[in-house]
Amino acid sequence: MFIQTEATPNPATLKFIPGRVVVDGSPMEFSSRESAARSPLAEKLFEVPGVTGVFYGSDFITVTKASGEWQQLKPAILGAIMEHYMSGAPLLADGTATSEADLDDEDEFFDEADAETVDMIKDLIETRVRPAVANDGGDITFRGFKDGIVYLNMKGACSGCPSSTATLQHGIQNLLKHFVPDVVEVRPM
Repeated sequence: MFIQTEATPNPATLKFIPGRVVVDGSPMEFSSRESAARSPLAEKLFEVPGVTGVFYGSDFITVTKASGEWQQLKPAILGAIMEHYMSGAPLLADGTATSEADLDDEDEFFDEADAETVDMIKDLIETRVRPAVANDGGDITFRGFKDGIVYLNMKGACSGCPSSTATLQHGIQNLLKHFVPDVVEVRPM
């Protein structure tokens, strides 16, 4: 098994590409050891000293570190990923693939009168923004819309990335304002 690695715009996050499907559905993020308990692979990755976050995309895994150098961390991370896939173990301990995105929908907020605008915003995020963000090892999801402000949740390599503010305000905000006149600003949540 050969696992490729790619740098991301976030220097604290590295993208690992195992050459197979990681998540068949919505992406998953584990930002603590406690949340990682539901995934044997994420648990193993959190055992590597310095690892503070794990994110599963459709065909990649991003790992975020708080300390240490990638040269020292990479062998242990690659070993954990390879061992997981060679064992044939499921991605989640309960064998399911239910992700947080299914739970995220419950936390969305917007006025019912704005439903049509929100549908346009979600469609643009899904078709234009998420694919580009996934290339950088992350994900972005709609959280809410109120008073012309779109609230988005950034995950994976995008969470805590130094360039994420610029991406939000210049890229995503300009795109949404262009196609959806009701949008005045985009903010992270």
